[in-house]
Amino acid sequence: MTKIISVRVRTLFFALPLFASCLCAPGSPDTGSRLVSDNDVTWTTLGENENDSMPIGNGDLAANVWTEQNGDLMLLVAKSDAWTETGKIVKLGRLRIKLSPNPFVEASDFTQTLKLENGCIELQKGENTLRVWIDANRPAMHVEGHLAVPTTVEAGLELWRTNVDSSSSPSPQRGGLFEFGGHDLPIDFEPDTVLPHSADSLTWCHFNIVSIYPTVFQQEHLESLLSKYPDPYLHRCFGATITGPGLAVSDDHTLKASSPDKYIRLDLYALTEENTSIPAWQNDLSALVDKIHRVSLRKAWAEHQQWWDDFWNRSWIHVAGSPDAAKVSQGYVMQRYMMACSSRGPQPAKFNGGLFTVGHDMPENEDSSNENHNPDFRAWGSSYWNQNNRLLYWPLIATGDEDLLQPWYQMYLDALPLAEDRTRLYYHHGGADYVETIYYWGLPNLNDFGWDNPTNVLVSEWMRYHIQGTLEVIAQMLDTYDYTQDADFAEHKLVPFAAAIVDYYDQHWPRDADGKIRMSPAQSLETYQRDAVNPTPDIAGLESVLPRLLALPYKLTSQEQRDVWSNVLRDLPPIAMGKTHDGKLPRSGTGDPDGTTIIMPAEKYGHTRNAENPQLYVAFPYRLYGVGKPGLELARDTYAARLFPFVTCWGQDGTQAAVLGLTARAQSVAISEFTDYGDERFRWFWKAGGDWIPDLDDGGSGMITLQLMLMQCDGKQILLLPAWPSDWTTDFKLNAPYQTTVEGHVENGHVSKLKVTPASRTKDVVIMPVQ
Repeated sequence: MTKIISVRVRTLFFALPLFASCLCAPGSPDTGSRLVSDNDVTWTTLGENENDSMPIGNGDLAANVWTEQNGDLMLLVAKSDAWTETGKIVKLGRLRIKLSPNPFVEASDFTQTLKLENGCIELQKGENTLRVWIDANRPAMHVEGHLAVPTTVEAGLELWRTNVDSSSSPSPQRGGLFEFGGHDLPIDFEPDTVLPHSADSLTWCHFNIVSIYPTVFQQEHLESLLSKYPDPYLHRCFGATITGPGLAVSDDHTLKASSPDKYIRLDLYALTEENTSIPAWQNDLSALVDKIHRVSLRKAWAEHQQWWDDFWNRSWIHVAGSPDAAKVSQGYVMQRYMMACSSRGPQPAKFNGGLFTVGHDMPENEDSSNENHNPDFRAWGSSYWNQNNRLLYWPLIATGDEDLLQPWYQMYLDALPLAEDRTRLYYHHGGADYVETIYYWGLPNLNDFGWDNPTNVLVSEWMRYHIQGTLEVIAQMLDTYDYTQDADFAEHKLVPFAAAIVDYYDQHWPRDADGKIRMSPAQSLETYQRDAVNPTPDIAGLESVLPRLLALPYKLTSQEQRDVWSNVLRDLPPIAMGKTHDGKLPRSGTGDPDGTTIIMPAEKYGHTRNAENPQLYVAFPYRLYGVGKPGLELARDTYAARLFPFVTCWGQDGTQAAVLGLTARAQSVAISEFTDYGDERFRWFWKAGGDWIPDLDDGGSGMITLQLMLMQCDGKQILLLPAWPSDWTTDFKLNAPYQTTVEGHVENGHVSKLKVTPASRTKDVVIMPVQ
């Protein structure tokens, strides 16, 4: 049974608020808010389970919302920092809201609508309306209803982590722990705790009395650092309280109205704290609730609407001209919406489901012991995979969503001191590296490092030397600085991070007889794992970011840093070139003498182990080649010779085609990415592909593709329509470098209503002829 402990719960009192409107009010007439409402989703039948849910969230607190056949409203609640003792991110719990009589059971005129313009879900049948929303500015979720006849409401708390689960035996909590490779863990999984209730509220939490954190340090030979870096899991407490006007506790898991009413309301407030105790957490939660409740619900709703209105008016791309174009347009909006719901908390959104993981048939590569409908399961576990996660965040630069970007950057920045100390202990030099797959606090996961591994070299050949992702993070940070001109961000985040990563590349590799850095042993992404020398993604990354770092204002950098960057740039080996074999990249590294010259994935490489095209990192993400730049035909020949066309999930065919001005291919891939629907009723919970549901890196990649088809920036130049098809019409507004926005209308390959802000930047806009 669920563990109940004796802690006094503070009684919470609520006054009945004025309900501003029974409907979700429309946004402002500005273009962004107006256009996004065209993509609202309405269902006219009830659902079955979480696979019939819609997403809502405020960037930290989120929920899957659905109605079941009996009319019950279901809320599966998540929070971005709900990390258990094993480092697994889990849901907070599930709420079942029953109405008696239930006006929504007869579905003849029933509707359930996701209203994107203000981030709410509305149920309606005749004069009966329920609205569910998560406050954009506070950790609170509200369910409000106006009903035609007096109705009794009952809210039931449903928990599934109710018993101690042995770490050495199969259990629901073991599912999805990819980062431990199926190894027995030295700790057990604790149940959730339901606190003794007050008269009108229910409170529950998960409290980590133990932690896997010391085990990771010990297994990775870093015990000496444990005292320096506090355990982020131990004594972490996360949970929520539910209450509402007129509701009273009827049992340990249920609130019920004392009498029927035409107005109903339920409120949920969530809190996560580190290094705390359950009583301290409970007191802080009560204080948080009191603070939130001092703001009237009418005012909170108005401020919530304003946040969403401002968000949608930052930028937009609305595409028309064909059924496929409309699907692309809606997919772009849905991906951006899910990121707004998932990425304003302490940790970034995860590529493999974000905060909206849903139950599904098990993939073949996971333990399938009763994991269907396990709310906490996600394939590939709770570590962050740079190759996938970066795709969620690249498009947020052009959308102007700097607030959504910050958790991504902050994860790497917070882990930087540990990464530097790890480098000193392992390699006895300065700088920092991060392998591809890390816990959010910085170390490689144990599945990749290896249990009882006597060395410092990762056991996993897939990840052993896979470190170039941080160069891409630097590139993202540089773009963010270029766009925002935020000197504080550059000085205190970009420069320290970039300096540590470049120092690693400078000091870790020997120089050859010509004074050039020789990266060996190394790998070129996951595809070329063995015998790779001087991998192209690493060299391209350094060639891309170093000149940009050197171009930063002198006051933001030191002379010592600039000297290192200049020396590394000078000492970089050239990007490897070679010849095709039968028109394709040679698998062995040796092409035909009369083959076409192309860029190679590394100076030397062995057999393929995955399906990536590392040689095309010169196009995206590093933009060394592209429309209007030298060597475009070489890059296009390299694209044509790639071994692994890959259009969805973390594939980059679309983004690279757009950068290279390959319009037809970019358009085709954008359609594939934004129609890679899952089996869920909310079809933009993208198909699992190689990841999990929703596969957010698929939608992120689609956003990047569409943006690069429409606009590409290089320095001060703003290139419009570099890969835009003549049969697609668009209204758009995007952000550009130097605090610039560009908006306009494109039809039949012509740009009209062009508005560049500030106007002085209009001279830097170049409009390309469409294909």
